[in-house]
Amino acid sequence: MGTGTDTDHVVPPVAAVRRIRADDAARMRALRLEMLADSPLAFIERLADAAARPLHEYAERAARSAVGDLIAQFVAETGPTSFVAHAGAHVWRDDPSVSVLFAVYISPAWRGRNLLAELVDAVAAWSRAAGRPELLLEVVVGNDRAIRAYQRLGFADTGVRLPHPTRPDLTELQMRRPA
Repeated sequence: MGTGTDTDHVVPPVAAVRRIRADDAARMRALRLEMLADSPLAFIERLADAAARPLHEYAERAARSAVGDLIAQFVAETGPTSFVAHAGAHVWRDDPSVSVLFAVYISPAWRGRNLLAELVDAVAAWSRAAGRPELLLEVVVGNDRAIRAYQRLGFADTGVRLPHPTRPDLTELQMRRPA
């Protein structure tokens, strides 16, 4: 039973998924630092390195990812000041018919709200429009929560195992699905 206050029936805020724009550098930097602080094993870069990188480098990357079909980044935003989720993709060097997802992240307070599906759908639409009918990703073996989430979205384990790019004690597994 409610208390009769205005907060009893508050509708949770909505996050809109869209492709990054060239002017999103400052918000992307803030989210990148959050990503690395929250989930350091999931990303190749170290937090200290990302924090030391000048804003113009974030701006250059945002500009490259905002247009074209070689690389793209998608974000979920809750308003003009913050991003709460991210997924990027680029052409796979081993097969130009595949887009590789990278840097998939959802802020803890926003997990479980279907943002992963929305981000993957946005990447998949971009990939199909670029003529790439498949998506590929790598996830650390043992990150069962992420693996299950990707399986729910149609990704299947390819059986390929790779060494983690920065942690020799970890292994990554590859997953694929149609775009």
